[in-house]
Parts: sequence; C-alpha cells; structure tokens
Amino acid sequence: MIEARLKTEIWVQAAVRRANIDGGIVTVVAKGDPTSGSVLVKINRFADGCQVLAETRDANGARAWYRGTGAAAVDEPTADAYIERARRRDPDLWVVEVEDRTGRLPFDGKILDA
Repeated sequence: MIEARLKTEIWVQAAVRRANIDGGIVTVVAKGDPTSGSVLVKINRFADGCQVLAETRDANGARAWYRGTGAAAVDEPTADAYIERARRRDPDLWVVEVEDRTGRLPFDGKILDA
C-alpha cells in the first residue's frame, strides 16, 4: 500500500507555522519543488554551532532525518557550504532554517544515528 503524502510546500508551511506559534524562529530560506521536493533543515544554535539535517526514510519507510554535517556541530559557514552543494545537486530541495539554542526540530520524524 502506498502512503498518502502531503505536498512538500504544505508540509513545510505547516511546520513553520506551528514552530512560530510555539515561539520558535523558523524561516524558509529556499523553496524547492512544491509537490515533492526534499527538505534540509539548518539548526542554528548560535554559539553552540549549527547542524544540517536531511530528510530521508528509515528502514520501515517512516520519515526520518540524518545529520548531513555529521554528529558534531559545525560553524555556520560550513553548514551553509553543505547546503549550497546540496542545492547545486538538487535544485528542487527546500531549505528551512531554525534559530533555537535548544536545537528543536520543527518536523516530525526521528533523527538517525550514524
């Protein structure tokens, strides 16, 4: 059976709105394909560094996230360079930036360990 999915644009807008209502600062930095584009999330923890999470699926087909920039936090220029390379490979990619000292992810799904 094929799982019904929301269009990426609607899913991203809902997550951004929910996070902003909860007091988070979440911004769509780059829009990709409105129907089926994948999502990168840059979590900026300010002095504690940044992390880029990339949308994927786990072994059961459920939405999950992997740490594109690795397990350790990186500086903002390193995170931005990762995003730039990914967008050159996939122009349909959405990029969402979160500014949150606690590192909250505005989307559902577990973060996979390496």
